[in-house]
Amino acid sequence: MEAKISALLKEINEEILTYKGDNLYKDGLIDSIQVIDLAVELGEVFGIEITPEAVVLENFANKEAIIHFVKRLLEEQNAG
Repeated sequence: MEAKISALLKEINEEILTYKGDNLYKDGLIDSIQVIDLAVELGEVFGIEITPEAVVLENFANKEAIIHFVKRLLEEQNAG
C-alpha cells in the first residue's frame, strides 16, 4: 500500500517523498488541484470513497498523513 501511495506522490512531485514538514500545500509541493486529483486516484486505486469533506489539510499534510488517512479509510470500509 505504501509503495502505491509513494508512486502516486512521486508523479505529483518527487520532493513529497522526502518532505519532513506538515503542510505540503503551504510549502508549495502540491496545489489544490493536485490534492483533488490525488484524492480521486487514491479512491480508485484502493477502492475507497473519499468524500469532499475528508479532503482537508490534516489528511494531506505530508506522506505519512496520507498513508494514515488511507489506512483509516480501508479499516473503516472493512469494518463496515
